[in-house]
Amino acid sequence: MANVLWLQGGACSGNTMSFLNAEEPTVIDLVTDFGVNILWHPSIGLEIGEQVTQLLRDIIAGTVVCDILVYEGSIIEGPHGTGTMNYFCDRPMKDWVKELAAVSGFVVAIGDCATWGGIPAVEPNPSESTGMQFLKKEKGGFLGAGYTSKGGLPVINIPGCPAHPDWITQILVAISTGRIGDVLLDEYHRPKTFFTDFVQTGCTNVVNFANKIDGGFGKRGNGCLFYEVGCRGPMTRASCNRILWNRHSSKTRANHPCLGCTEPGFPHNDLVKGSIFKTMKYLGVLPQEVPSGNSKLGYYMRAGFEKTMHALEVAVGVEKSHSDGSK
Repeated sequence: MANVLWLQGGACSGNTMSFLNAEEPTVIDLVTDFGVNILWHPSIGLEIGEQVTQLLRDIIAGTVVCDILVYEGSIIEGPHGTGTMNYFCDRPMKDWVKELAAVSGFVVAIGDCATWGGIPAVEPNPSESTGMQFLKKEKGGFLGAGYTSKGGLPVINIPGCPAHPDWITQILVAISTGRIGDVLLDEYHRPKTFFTDFVQTGCTNVVNFANKIDGGFGKRGNGCLFYEVGCRGPMTRASCNRILWNRHSSKTRANHPCLGCTEPGFPHNDLVKGSIFKTMKYLGVLPQEVPSGNSKLGYYMRAGFEKTMHALEVAVGVEKSHSDGSK
């Protein structure tokens, strides 16, 4: 059996709502089939008030074992490093987290706010928010770059806004069944099982991407959203088009641009006005960012050629789907 404590800091509860909608396995499966014992959760825990405070004290004292500390939301350190903007059980939440992380078997950060700081950490960051072990792309965060849990791992990051529910439950299963050693982490501590392929993998617009057919919102198959509408699918590592949301769809399959929410730069461009749902370009023509693994010059040359070829094919009435193109 694995005891799980779930705490929440600077967050919107979106990852909790995602978690409660998990399907493979469900939250019920976690408890009945995989030996997960939820010590407390802010939405479904039965304990209140002093009962929760005593539970936290017992964990820190070692009388109750916490195998997995799950944290959702940013660590709020403001104002001036005191953490008093986020009080929980009579003290700053950050103080509880520091002591609980020191005694927990594994620590799992759920969602962008917990992993990189997320939207609360966007400048000017009045709440002094940070992630558990990263602030944006910089390793360190609240617990420090050198932190490892009692189980010998750094903070396991499951990013997303929100994180896919099955990413969460499957990692909890891996820990509770003693198989977390088989899960490889990348440089941002994300499980490679879910964060190796790009969102573009499995996207139904991939042929339009190859043909450089530009699309817009709404109509499925209308065109690729990368060049005009800010889709970050070609440079965002996540399995959204392999492990579908609600077993049915994803943002790009519904013709909504990928926002790149599993990458440490999210929210990208720090929410600068005009940067949402719009591809940022040089001189209004060339994308400032190109798909991962490409040089900018090489991509610009290939994309220009393919756009020209597609325009010529349309002009002469040739209907052809390219299965390959600039990546």
